[in-house]
Amino acid sequence: MVVVVGSLNMDLVVQVERHPTPGETVLGSDYAMYAGGKGANQAVAAARLLEPGVSKKPGSVRMIGRVGGDGFGDQLREGLRIEGIDIAGVQSLEAPTGVAFISIDKKGQNAIIVSSRANVRFQPQDLQTQVFAGATVLLMQLEAPLPTVRSSAELAQQVGPKLILNAAATLALSREDLSHVDVLVVNELEAAAISQTQPNTPQTALAIAQRLCQLCPAVVITLSQQGAVWADAKGQGHQRSFPVRVVDTTGAGDAFVGALAVSLCEDRGLPEAVRWGCAAGALATTKPGAQPSLPGREEVERMGLQ
Repeated sequence: MVVVVGSLNMDLVVQVERHPTPGETVLGSDYAMYAGGKGANQAVAAARLLEPGVSKKPGSVRMIGRVGGDGFGDQLREGLRIEGIDIAGVQSLEAPTGVAFISIDKKGQNAIIVSSRANVRFQPQDLQTQVFAGATVLLMQLEAPLPTVRSSAELAQQVGPKLILNAAATLALSREDLSHVDVLVVNELEAAAISQTQPNTPQTALAIAQRLCQLCPAVVITLSQQGAVWADAKGQGHQRSFPVRVVDTTGAGDAFVGALAVSLCEDRGLPEAVRWGCAAGALATTKPGAQPSLPGREEVERMGLQ
């Protein structure tokens, strides 16, 4: 089972010719609404990628988070339920649901502002050890409050799942925070913030990943169109990206992380898990929206075998 602790947002998306500069107003398209939030996106990505059959039972992915007691919250919970995700841990609060404001330029690149709302009211005291029962992989990000992420990691240690931390959004992390992590996943900006070195090339990114392995056992750095690099005690490597026509990059990183989590849950090695992640991330850029763009298992397997 994959257990995800993280954020749930409603995404409000507008297409623009280009992103505005400070103080500038640009005109955009009609806006669209999509289910989002890094936690929910990664839960949906994992649910769609589970192997059909025994492992694809309802509840093979469990989402833990908070929404508001409003229409957005109802829509997000229902969307997860339709995907077969256990939503008993997605509770409603007397607060508005989180919202993300996203602009997409003509190259498919996004700019995102998140108003976390109910997500920031998800506190450590809301967690109980039993929500991690049966977990093979615990997947977390940093859009939930950091004390809640820390508490999740500590409670999960009593159950023993492999802990994957996608360190997004960028927050200051201590050595103690990373000591609980089995696999750290970051993009270029996040890797630079943690290491104080910019991963401009795959070679530089590999050096950063090796250095970060002093803090946790395995590190993966995603590099957008340059693919991803990985390092652990068994070795290191660079996985090139898969060429696609990019429509919208929103959710691509979450598709990558969801695929990585499922791969590790199914006992694949890190090189194959990263290849799967790159395939899923590439496919997610070919459609608009976060959750609507997340691919299924057959698509990823076809892409990953190319």
